[in-house]
Amino acid sequence: MKKSEKEVRRKMVVVRMNETEFNQLEKFQQQTTEKDTSSYLRKVVLQKPVTVKYRNESADDFLLDMLSLKKELNAIGNNFNQAVHKLHLLDKIPEFRLWVQQYDSLQKALIGKVDEIKLRMNQLYEQWLQK
Repeated sequence: MKKSEKEVRRKMVVVRMNETEFNQLEKFQQQTTEKDTSSYLRKVVLQKPVTVKYRNESADDFLLDMLSLKKELNAIGNNFNQAVHKLHLLDKIPEFRLWVQQYDSLQKALIGKVDEIKLRMNQLYEQWLQK
């Protein structure tokens, strides 16, 4: 697609900077949604709005902690499922039958709560990704 005559940029402006100034310029540009320095500078010079990225670092830390907790809960839930499955194999012994019945409901409650935690963590994760 060919650009119209108005869109073609033929004029060039050269600005000299020392290393410190250029590093600061790059840092500012990286904090925005602009992909390259020239488009960032063009918007700043022409006083157009520049979208600045915002990250809540405490929320990021919380999210990392929750993701590791989610992995641990999955592992605990899997181990619990395996243990209850093995107990079902011992169902023939009368003492175990009562114990299995009691812990079957506990297993269902644990799995339900773990699933609820996973769901809420995924919702939080999706919200933070959108910001």
